[in-house]
Amino acid sequence: MTRKKLCRGLALALLTGVITFVSFAPAAFGQDDGRKVRTKIDPVYPELAKRMNVAGTVKLMITISPSGSVKATKVIGGHPLLIDAAVQAVNRWKFEPANEETKQIIEFRFNNNQ
Repeated sequence: MTRKKLCRGLALALLTGVITFVSFAPAAFGQDDGRKVRTKIDPVYPELAKRMNVAGTVKLMITISPSGSVKATKVIGGHPLLIDAAVQAVNRWKFEPANEETKQIIEFRFNNNQ
């Protein structure tokens, strides 16, 4: 198998496997661990994802510093075209201060009808 055919096959498998997500309006959901969000920024739906009719959910695990800012972001899953928008948005979120770092799972759902 040539490299070109392999790349095309992998791209097609990736797209078809992820586009089957049920799509909803853009929303972010997090586990309620007692840490309330003070500032929530919605992700910007990537133009390329719109043109390619890509929708789906991006799941992130975030580490929140004691001051309330997002210290670290780890991608758990999602379409590659949507991940960067979700990470950029959640990195701008601000939470209520706490005595220690906490971790939270956040899901962004992208709908291609936006």
